[in-house]
Amino acid sequence: MSANPAARSAEALPVSAAARHEHLDGRATAVLLACCLFWGFQQVLVKATLPELPPVFQAGVRFVGAALILWAWCRGRGVPLFERDGSLWPGLLVGLLFAGEFAAMYLGLQYTTASRLTTFLYTSPFWVALLLPLFVPAERLRGTQWLGLACAFAAVAFALREGFLHPEPGVSARGDLLGLLAGALWGLTTVAIRSTAVARVSAEKALFYQVSVSAALLPLLSLGLGETWTWHWSAFAIGSLLLQTGVGAFASYLAWMWLLVHYPATKISAFVFLTPIFALVFGALWLREPVTPSLVLALVLVAAGIVLVNRRALAKAGA
Repeated sequence: MSANPAARSAEALPVSAAARHEHLDGRATAVLLACCLFWGFQQVLVKATLPELPPVFQAGVRFVGAALILWAWCRGRGVPLFERDGSLWPGLLVGLLFAGEFAAMYLGLQYTTASRLTTFLYTSPFWVALLLPLFVPAERLRGTQWLGLACAFAAVAFALREGFLHPEPGVSARGDLLGLLAGALWGLTTVAIRSTAVARVSAEKALFYQVSVSAALLPLLSLGLGETWTWHWSAFAIGSLLLQTGVGAFASYLAWMWLLVHYPATKISAFVFLTPIFALVFGALWLREPVTPSLVLALVLVAAGIVLVNRRALAKAGA
């Protein structure tokens, strides 16, 4: 769920017991699949747009647009964004980590394939599993969760080995490491939300911290990196940015937020491993990215690790 701030914040929203479902129904499953499908496609879309628009500039435009849309959405629905609730400084930290995640992700797509970067990005649940118990003791790991972390470590080792020793065309260790950094920053963002006052604000406000700080910082980073800004975009570039902004950074995040409010988060989280699989398929079909045995093995290990890390919570939710 590449980079999916609503998933990190929606648990704070109150909802009546009558409005919640204990199991995933057909509607929830369809929305989940649509979100994962789009997030896998989105990484390939960003990479396909790189020949026309530089990476951090793309991300900056995306979040400027998303911040404006979200502000208008909240204003129309009467959701307060600027009241004092003690979340300002933690919220700014969350936004900074989130902006760093997307900077690393977009920059990494210059140096590696979309499918490889997505595999590294989706190591984020394992960073959360490792770090969250330091701040929330109740989240300490159990035996099967440690096994899941071992699967994730093996996946990273297999994929990094290929990037360092036997890189395919368009693949470099720099891109792999930036993808791994993006996953770590995503995990840190989740930990920062769940262990600070941001966990007590509305999901819309938590999301607004992330997209608004990114909207402020990423254009400055783009200028600092010397990226060339151009406003004469092709129809493809315009369509790409509209999809990244309207569907990726706004609609899909709100859909995920709705799912987490109305359905068990632990059951939903098991679907996230589909996103790297979709990225692999789209990358191979559209960009002709290589599908190597090491990458497939890494995807399998990441998927197994996510299931194992969530196994105890899933069993508890299904009891």
